[in-house]
Amino acid sequence: VYLAIKYAVDNGAKVINTSFGKDYSPHSDKVREAIAYASQNDVVIVNAAGNDKQYLDKKDTFPNVAIGTGKEVSNTFFTVGSLYPKYGSEMIASYSNYGKINVDIFAPGSKIYSTVPENNYDNMNGTSMASPAIAGIAALIRSQYPKLSAAQVKQVILESGLSLKAKVMVGGNSSNIKSFDALCTSGKIANAYNALILAS
Repeated sequence: VYLAIKYAVDNGAKVINTSFGKDYSPHSDKVREAIAYASQNDVVIVNAAGNDKQYLDKKDTFPNVAIGTGKEVSNTFFTVGSLYPKYGSEMIASYSNYGKINVDIFAPGSKIYSTVPENNYDNMNGTSMASPAIAGIAALIRSQYPKLSAAQVKQVILESGLSLKAKVMVGGNSSNIKSFDALCTSGKIANAYNALILAS
């Protein structure tokens, strides 16, 4: 992972999507070093939050931008949770990880028509579907407004999202009801249209 991020940065990537995750990383410090390197070189990294229904402010998942809820090594790294294609109390995907500190924003990640092996397509679910949605918005902004820094791109996406304070079900558990804005730092769902307006 360390080498992949450095390779992408050194070969001109402006947006990197990391749609993978694990509970254990023997060299997480080296990966954070690469994440910091990307930030220093004006590169956005968009990271899938994971599909374990976990509260990431208390449970580590990798790659991550900080140890626990400590100081982040990058201001250009997003962690993205997943939404169902519905509005209301069941809009948070039951599988999605969440966290007021360690998840930044939510995006559509369920019933996403995508490529699968052997030249086929299918509807896919997961934060690895939501993360590329944010990476796509970041790419749109960087292509239209190339003078904006990676940190400004992150700021634009977080500030331009739709604010929600509605009560939502967490982890598919009807007895676990929280305010949406308690589940991620921004308290928002991504909105590409608003992001391009704000970027302008």
